[in-house]
Amino acid sequence: MVHKLLRRSILIFISTNFCIAQSQIDLSYYLPENVTYNQAIPKPKEVIGHELGEWHISHDRLVNYMYAIAKTSERISIKEFGRTFETRPQLALTITSPENHANLENIKAQHIKLTDPALSGNLELENMPAVVYMGYSIHGNEPSGSNAALAVAYYLAAAQGKEIEALLDNVIILLDPSFNPDGLNRFAHFVNSRKSKNLISDPNSSELNEPWPRGRTNHYWFDMNRDWLPVQLPESRARIALFHEWKPNILTDHHEMGSNSTFFFQPGIPSRNNPLTPENNYRLTERMGEYHAKALDKIGSLYYSRESFDDFYFGKGSTYPDINGGVGILFEQASSRGHSRETVNGILRFPFTIRNHFTTSLSTLQAAHEMKNDFLEHQRTFYQEAIREANADNNKAYVFGSKDHYRNYHLAEIIHRHQIKVHRANKNMKVNGYDYEANELFVVPLNQPQYKLIKAIFEKNTTFQDSLFYDVSAWTLPLAFGVDHTVLKGKSYNPNIIGAKFSLEKRPEGSIIGGKSDYAYVFEYYDYYAPKLLYQLLKDDYKVKLANESFYHPDGKKFGRGSILVPVSIQQKDSETLFQKLRMLAKDNGITIYSFKTGLDYKGVSLGSPSFSNLRKPKTAMLVEGDMSGYDAGEVWHLFDQRYDIDLTLLPVEVFNEVDISRYNTLIMVSGNYTDITLSGKEKLKTWIKEGGTVVASKNAVKYLSGMGLFKYIFKPNPYLDSARTMPYADIAEHQGAQRIGGAIFETSIDLTNPLLYGYYRNKLPVFRNGNLFLSPSSKPFGNPITYTASPLMSGYISNQNLDNLKNTSGAGITTFGAGKVIGFTDNMNFRAFWYGTNKVFMNAVMFGNTISSYASR
Repeated sequence: MVHKLLRRSILIFISTNFCIAQSQIDLSYYLPENVTYNQAIPKPKEVIGHELGEWHISHDRLVNYMYAIAKTSERISIKEFGRTFETRPQLALTITSPENHANLENIKAQHIKLTDPALSGNLELENMPAVVYMGYSIHGNEPSGSNAALAVAYYLAAAQGKEIEALLDNVIILLDPSFNPDGLNRFAHFVNSRKSKNLISDPNSSELNEPWPRGRTNHYWFDMNRDWLPVQLPESRARIALFHEWKPNILTDHHEMGSNSTFFFQPGIPSRNNPLTPENNYRLTERMGEYHAKALDKIGSLYYSRESFDDFYFGKGSTYPDINGGVGILFEQASSRGHSRETVNGILRFPFTIRNHFTTSLSTLQAAHEMKNDFLEHQRTFYQEAIREANADNNKAYVFGSKDHYRNYHLAEIIHRHQIKVHRANKNMKVNGYDYEANELFVVPLNQPQYKLIKAIFEKNTTFQDSLFYDVSAWTLPLAFGVDHTVLKGKSYNPNIIGAKFSLEKRPEGSIIGGKSDYAYVFEYYDYYAPKLLYQLLKDDYKVKLANESFYHPDGKKFGRGSILVPVSIQQKDSETLFQKLRMLAKDNGITIYSFKTGLDYKGVSLGSPSFSNLRKPKTAMLVEGDMSGYDAGEVWHLFDQRYDIDLTLLPVEVFNEVDISRYNTLIMVSGNYTDITLSGKEKLKTWIKEGGTVVASKNAVKYLSGMGLFKYIFKPNPYLDSARTMPYADIAEHQGAQRIGGAIFETSIDLTNPLLYGYYRNKLPVFRNGNLFLSPSSKPFGNPITYTASPLMSGYISNQNLDNLKNTSGAGITTFGAGKVIGFTDNMNFRAFWYGTNKVFMNAVMFGNTISSYASR
């Protein structure tokens, strides 16, 4: 019987796909049968100029339709709630009954009370609408979601009858038609510009093979579906603000997957849920799945659930709601990539993919309506239980801090954006054995409604129910920021340590201590934005020196290695211009600059010491395109362009092969295979390094350069299969998956005297790792600036085999090649823009790499 049903489903699936090839698709293909529609509401074609699914929707046309439909429907209001890097608007349509619209602010206020345990107990749920946030295509080249949003908006605006009226009376819908406007538009332009009148389904077609970096990402090539928790991107920050404005009960996240797949809806694999997610979340998701199954059965679409994907990392759209009292739902549709594609299931056409997302959008709303009270009660209970758990927890508050005021600020900023109360400390404290002043510390009390999310941010976990992860297994934010942190327990906790509330507007302040000098200025390199200040001086042709030994100010203050010296008399600009420049830079970057009236120092070195290195302005290019990681490249681009205002040329490998590269003195190579570099390109690179160029490479780029003979590196083998025992064939995928380091945090020992580590003052540094590149330590005495410790695992999953491989290996190495340097990192120092703690290591390679002694080579 099962085989007959499956065969029948397959026939329906295939025949449906082939059927739509026979004739022009119109809107009726997507819409439910036996529903009448308000003729005053414009259909998509009337605004965008083509049938839905005939072309890929561009973001401007999507915006035009959403405004047009909002203008004509009393069920819809629309607002722009953010802007992308490319200044495209982020839109939210609020869709509900006219009666609810008239009372919307009161409904919102009542709904928010559900998340306040002090107020939620007396709320009546029966007449309270549920809130559903429907989001589409956070990956721009998974466009069926955003195209389906057109049909969803039309249906909700135009459908008539008691069923839709009851739905809109009981549900507030926040419709976000494009989570990723820049990526969506990039992809739509690509596929539309390669579409033939006679649709070509050949997988080799140009239309179905988009070029690097592809449309999945935003402007800076970030996967925005990993940024819900770190909130480093403007699109994410705007979206999170909207999320917390409403605290939705359900959030849908519409994606695409491999073309030979079918359709997936949650729940996923139960053993891969985060333990902080309540079990009731899974039960509600499972019940919702019955609605999706029924709807997809009705149109003959194949689907599956509970067999893949997970709900572990709270930085994804379908998981973030789970730690905020809601239920996130992931939908994955087999992708047509363009307009039509051959698959193992037949010809997969774009309209079919749109219809599946439209169908499950409606089934979500049906579930939200019919299960309304269950979702509302789940939200209320989630926060009530959070406060009960917080009161019972012996841990009372987290404290974090460092000498770097801006790293402290940016971590507090992330926490604050998630509606968590963060406070300044009211007194000096010792944290992890280091004495900090109150202005260097923040306090996060645990007794607040976001208790569970606070734990998700601060906790370190190394024990897991499952060994397979769809994404990272650790994201402990204080470790990512490289700040000292501790938990205050029971009697050691005194509420009097809590000071003023954190404010986004109160940023760290910088100034010049000692006023104008005619001799020299110095600033320490602990501060996050020190590279930015340094580059601005070098860009303006100021002569700047790097301290390689300690020295003292006449008032007794010690300045360590890495401090930056700006002499006055050797500059081409007058002392007043320099003073005004430094005063502005100090203020803008939150850095304290010290005025020196003399260079004489009897305790350390004097300011004219030959131990100071003259710094050159980095003229930096980064190889892009081809077979290197777009994510890693985007993170570097964003770091240079948005954080540090440092010029960076994005140099395509194809161009690199042909042009003179002598205009650059620094070349960045992110992880990749670099097979597109020609033989002449390799020789050019070697010559350029010999003549004084610096290469900064990471991960697989290190292996590539080692193969060229530019690195004296020995990599440890990485066996995936244990030959000592026999294993079932069926366990291959699971075993290999468990041997993958999907993303965990490890402890390293660092040499604070090496210029790569200038600006750090603790000899241990947390490092993020998501690869299996193991670098044997150098036999040279000065060749291991970063070394994984003997017990390196701090948070996350790693197999015992890989852990043994990692212990005591090197995390970085330096090779001298002629007059140049090759600096390699086994890991990504800039992961997803929120690894502030290791950004400076990478930037030191760029700013100071050429000054490193050849004796530090491997």
